[in-house]
Amino acid sequence: MNAPGDVIDARFELIEPLGSGGMGTVWRARDTVLHREVALKAVRSDAGASAAVRERVLREARALARISHPHVVTIHHIVDADPHPWIVMELVPGNSLQQRLTRGPMAPDEAARIGRQVLSGLSAAHAAGIQHRDVKPANVLLRNGVPAGPGAEGPPVAVLTDFGIAALEGTTSLTMTGELVGSPEYIAPERIRGHDRDNPASDLWSLGLVLYVCAEGISPLRRDSTLATLAAVLDDPVPPPARSGPLAPVLEALLVRDPAARPVAGELDAMLARVEAGGTPDWSRPTVTGLVPPGRVAARTAPPTPPAPPVPTQLDSPRPAVPEDPHPTVPSGSREREGERERRRMPVVITAIAVAVAVTAATALALTLREQGGATKEDAKRPAAVTPAGPASPTPVPPSAPASLSSGPASPSAPAATPVLPPSPSAARPDEALPPSGRWIAQLFSEPVSSGTTARDQRLAAVRTTVPEADVLRSDDYASLRPGYWVVYAPGPFTSGASALVFCAERGRTTANACIGRYLSTSGDDYGFQCRPPADNPTGQCYRPSS
Repeated sequence: MNAPGDVIDARFELIEPLGSGGMGTVWRARDTVLHREVALKAVRSDAGASAAVRERVLREARALARISHPHVVTIHHIVDADPHPWIVMELVPGNSLQQRLTRGPMAPDEAARIGRQVLSGLSAAHAAGIQHRDVKPANVLLRNGVPAGPGAEGPPVAVLTDFGIAALEGTTSLTMTGELVGSPEYIAPERIRGHDRDNPASDLWSLGLVLYVCAEGISPLRRDSTLATLAAVLDDPVPPPARSGPLAPVLEALLVRDPAARPVAGELDAMLARVEAGGTPDWSRPTVTGLVPPGRVAARTAPPTPPAPPVPTQLDSPRPAVPEDPHPTVPSGSREREGERERRRMPVVITAIAVAVAVTAATALALTLREQGGATKEDAKRPAAVTPAGPASPTPVPPSAPASLSSGPASPSAPAATPVLPPSPSAARPDEALPPSGRWIAQLFSEPVSSGTTARDQRLAAVRTTVPEADVLRSDDYASLRPGYWVVYAPGPFTSGASALVFCAERGRTTANACIGRYLSTSGDDYGFQCRPPADNPTGQCYRPSS
């Protein structure tokens, strides 16, 4: 146990603890060689016990030390000592974002400015191959602003710290004591399921939650226990923003549970820049600053990346403001009105944690079927007057994910309760077997290719319980889709994205996580043709002149 006055590595004298989190304690310390104050992070002893984990700590710290960025905390030194490593970082003068939020929520433009700075730091880390894994207000430091004049201090500058340097294979890992590492309410759903594969989009979900808390003043997915919080992250609707104003479309775009449907960093930066300038993101126009995500096919690299349309979120009763908890453990207790829901979800949440640590493939199947069974049946009205680029809809959206299309119906004679899977698509399949290009589809789900063909077939089987004609394709074959995914889709034919939504609504798939209209083609310029529910008033680009 360390105490003030202890000297680490015969150089760093501990002064006082600054805070602690899932992976260790940060101390204010004095560098007795250079005569300056630094922040010294003691990585938890149980995290340093494994030789493999210890090596990961040091490897990621060294990688982060190579990043020189105004919005990323600077790593000065690494002490590879027993019983655990120490990370020597710059001491950022100022408070954390969490401390700032105790005074109340931020204006949308202020939140957007902070969000752009955090995004800039994340992008620098992602470019170096580092995922943060624990983006939350406590890990965003606000450096005191540069004086703008006599008696006038400039706005604070966001600095991202605590990059999950000692994360045990991700934020949802369990330590040897069985404790969850990370802050459950900010963890991306795919990370809980163990499917993130170091996807930068997972950090962007967490950033979306941070921005929601900044603007709305509440943490929308926090519940009374860790398991209930994990269940909420997996499948509870995110309450639609009520106070975020022009920031609302950004929150709706980020907080969609399919990582393939979230905007990439360049698109997100353009949206936040628009909000910071006092405007509202325009979802109908492409964004020329979009970055090409890893793995994007060559056909998609030439044209500008258009912005992702807003994702509405399914309504949930607003929750009273809850102050941010500096610790990663959700407070204990229960609410009577959620008791029954939590009891129903308990097996699913336990399954989710098991998936995160890769216990069994059967667990993943159980979770998949659980997700797909949650759609509600309801009648849908056909669209009356739909504009090609409607405003962001305030209607909310639940968990699930989009997909894409294929040429013909798949096994229409197969009963819904016993779906028959088509032969497994493979990279070697002949080109003539691919669905034709230049048509609208109803995208129902997408599964990362890295998850494997077994996970793909499980997704398809689950979707076919409600849409027997569903088929699957690989998004890399079409430049109008984001690459790297198996896409489960309904082939139609559909005359427009709006007609695809009507088809889905008739089958109880009424949210953007359960269905969106997509245009399938070999042109990257068609990426922006995405039509989102509700069917009677869709948003996005639902019509294509040549369709």
